Amino acid sequence: MPERADITYFGAGPALLPTDVLETAAASLVNFNGTGLGLAEHSHRSQLASNIVNEAKKDLATYLDVPDDYDILFMQGGGSGEFSATVYNLVAVWVERRKQRILKDLGVEDNKQLPENVIKELQKAVDEELKIDYLVTGSWSLKASQEAARLIGPEHVNVAADAREVNGGKFGKIPEESTWKLSKNPAMVYYCDNETVDGVEFPRFPAVLAPKGVDEPIVVADMSSNILSRRVPIKNFSVIFFGAQKNLGSTGVTVVVIKKSLLPPTVANAEPSLVRKLGIPNGPIVLQYSTIAKNNSLYNTLSIFDVFIAGQVLKKSLNTFPNKVDGQQALSEKKANLIYAALDAHPESYKVVPDKSVRSRMNICFRVTHLESGIDDSEKTFLEGSVGVGLTGLKGHRSVGGIRASNYNSISLEGAEKLAKYIEEFAAKPRK
Repeated sequence: MPERADITYFGAGPALLPTDVLETAAASLVNFNGTGLGLAEHSHRSQLASNIVNEAKKDLATYLDVPDDYDILFMQGGGSGEFSATVYNLVAVWVERRKQRILKDLGVEDNKQLPENVIKELQKAVDEELKIDYLVTGSWSLKASQEAARLIGPEHVNVAADAREVNGGKFGKIPEESTWKLSKNPAMVYYCDNETVDGVEFPRFPAVLAPKGVDEPIVVADMSSNILSRRVPIKNFSVIFFGAQKNLGSTGVTVVVIKKSLLPPTVANAEPSLVRKLGIPNGPIVLQYSTIAKNNSLYNTLSIFDVFIAGQVLKKSLNTFPNKVDGQQALSEKKANLIYAALDAHPESYKVVPDKSVRSRMNICFRVTHLESGIDDSEKTFLEGSVGVGLTGLKGHRSVGGIRASNYNSISLEGAEKLAKYIEEFAAKPRK
């Protein structure tokens, strides 16, 4: 049986965790800091739990240089839960802002009992103007747009860009920004910064979404699979969310970085009867950002153990890279370049799936064409051989097949070098 040190695991998630972090976490499960109780047994209402949450928030803000006018929330429900949460919360923000504009235009004071003419104007605005924009560049952004259509109706969802339209019906490119059909003043513009299934990553923040002053777009990004791997222009975003299980920690915690200006009560929690009258969705309270922020992420029973693991990963990263995320970015790019170079050196044996301009540093997706008997046999042989040399978790997503090497932060440079070497050696074998 192989030992942990013998394996380099390239699975897409839950991802590899640093061994020393796991050892610290394992000890804390039995007796945390001499309390006689394991960390999973301590109350989330305890000062101990609050300290763990606050320390993890502080370290994440330090590592990513999160500005003071943003809050950090620890939630549950994963990225899929945030597909819904962003709709619930930001549609409510849009309606609240639209209500305030109507009140100003009509010269009416804001109070609990809105006049019928205000409600009528607000209903008209919802029916005719409410839009959420989605940039669909892969499987996860597609699922996000579909969830929005389910919650508020397809008439309110605008797919501003669909990568399949410029890539023969498949994902693998990002359409030129000049072709995006963005709405006027949408409730939000959503995109997935890195698509794990399709190996597509935005090379940079889209220029067309840059802040423009008073009417700046509300930009939401799913960074579940590339957060902590490169510098993020936080100020350009209104909301960033990410599941912990790729680069931050273990499954069970979802992080939201949000502008504090979006947190005051909106019609969703201040006027639920108006929400019902307008026909917009009012989601579960555990997905309500203002409620979670008000309770410092401890409104309901948060998994403090998983927050602790995330905090330990952050401390390790801060100790490893004096220049914080910039150091990790340099390493991530070096590892990805090594693997892509090995693939590109053998076009007769491998085909990288996404276009070169949008290749993901985190999820390297490719097909193996080495054997004359066909791709399926070639990839089966490739995977069998990789396990034999301690490289595991390389099978592609079930929906697309192929090979996928997930090059998350926990993959060492030596692990990336080992994979690049195997890619070279497999290509050098005689074709059958």
